[in-house]
Amino acid sequence: MIFDVDPRHKIIAGWLFVMVAMVFAMVVLGGITRLTESGLSMVEWRPVTGWFPPMTEAEWLAVFEKYQQSPEFHKVNAHMDVHDFKSIFWMEFLHRLWGRIIGVVFAVPFAFFMIMRWLDRALTLKLALMFVLGGLQGLMGWYMVKSGLVDRPDVSQYRLTVHFGLALVIIAYMEWVALGLLHPDTGKSTGGRRFAILVACWTFITALSGGFVAGLDAGFAYNTFPLMDGALIPDGLYSLSPWIRSAFDDILTVQFNHRVLAISLLVLIGVFWLKARYFVLQPRPRRAVNFLLGVVIAQAVLGITTLLLVIPIPLAVAHQAGAVIVFMAAVRVAREMQSSARSV
Repeated sequence: MIFDVDPRHKIIAGWLFVMVAMVFAMVVLGGITRLTESGLSMVEWRPVTGWFPPMTEAEWLAVFEKYQQSPEFHKVNAHMDVHDFKSIFWMEFLHRLWGRIIGVVFAVPFAFFMIMRWLDRALTLKLALMFVLGGLQGLMGWYMVKSGLVDRPDVSQYRLTVHFGLALVIIAYMEWVALGLLHPDTGKSTGGRRFAILVACWTFITALSGGFVAGLDAGFAYNTFPLMDGALIPDGLYSLSPWIRSAFDDILTVQFNHRVLAISLLVLIGVFWLKARYFVLQPRPRRAVNFLLGVVIAQAVLGITTLLLVIPIPLAVAHQAGAVIVFMAAVRVAREMQSSARSV
């Protein structure tokens, strides 16, 4: 059955894909900010008045004096003068500015679509939820930064992972809604759809485990593969008390879990790709399944290379971006299987 797509829905879907690209860029920019240790350079959160950077030397000195009160300055960057400070300030400022721009690029078209009566009630609620999630992401970002402004000049790995996970949820929700506007459901439900949703969920969990690796700087340890500390299953796993803390606080266990989840995801997607051969698929979902297999293989190779080379910034940023791409590909497959797949 062929569905005619409302031209207005095509415009809205195109706008949502632009938003997905902007949030993706925000995640990449956040990774660069973290890896260059720039994220704690701004010790104030000014959501309304923070559009402009310091303009005069006096303003720069005032901002730098506030940074000098932070634990990061005292424990890590006490050698910095105001010129050195600018090099880390600009990256964090750009990260926050891009978030504000995303909010405007979402809010203005959203208001236009409502004024023009292009939205039904269901779509209005979906877009409103996206806007709320975006606002919560901004709050979560500042909550994360605050954790590094108290005693220890490192953000909480818990808050960092929630911040990253919320970005993935926003991307997935926008992508899902946009694809639904372009390709309405056929009403069919197959085993392939359920399997695809499992793959997407497992991809999300694996990406979150990477957030804990990043938050603990766990990638800078145990830089061998496939052995870890000289063994496939290293000694000392889950050694903290209570044991469950190790999954989030122990560098050895966190990195081991990420390896296991990543390898199992690669296998799971490989099995899904083989199983998908027994479904009759249109060219579009078939390409989506093939793309998912391709990107997860590339991501696995990139992850191993990044580990072995001890986390060079360009590869680490690419690996974080790759995690988002794999997740987006998995969400797309799940959406395509919902509307296009049927077993034989």
